[in-house]
Amino acid sequence: MKYLLDTHAFIWFITEHRRLSQRAGSIIKDRNNEIFFSAASAWEICIKSRLGRLTIEGDPELFIVNQLAQNRFRSLPIQISHSVYTLHLPEIHKDPFDRMLISQSHVEGMTLISADQIIKKYDISVIW
Repeated sequence: MKYLLDTHAFIWFITEHRRLSQRAGSIIKDRNNEIFFSAASAWEICIKSRLGRLTIEGDPELFIVNQLAQNRFRSLPIQISHSVYTLHLPEIHKDPFDRMLISQSHVEGMTLISADQIIKKYDISVIW
């Protein structure tokens, strides 16, 4: 099955944070699943790191690239279809990164791994 990681799910998995649910962790670790990491999440990590709102040891670019390789996560670029689909999303969530992840999840038919309760109000598959 194909899953898309919310940014916090990626960070919590990598850092083995206690807030990562057991279910999410099991799905991410299961080699039978394809786990995707969005370019939107990379952008969010870089912005928050630069603003001091997220601490990443070393260079954020190297951190992301290394973690994708180590964990066999697949990169999901932002396509025009993802961007355009955001026009169809109700204005429930205001965060542009989350709106892109919601759009990508819908367009690509992936389940989003997220603890964000607001995201669950959208018509997409979300697990936590």
